[in-house]
Amino acid sequence: MTTPQKWMLFGVVKLALLAVAVGVVFSIYGCNTVRGVGQDIEKAGEAIQRAGNK
Repeated sequence: MTTPQKWMLFGVVKLALLAVAVGVVFSIYGCNTVRGVGQDIEKAGEAIQRAGNK
């Protein structure tokens, strides 16, 4: 393998690792967003129940 091919392979590997890192960050962010929406819906349901019990 020649030197330019090695550098090209290194660049591809670096790009792949960057893509994986970005995917992990978005996955974590999306999970927190879904959890927050679930909590909001739960609080809204509790408020409706409290209002119905009055």
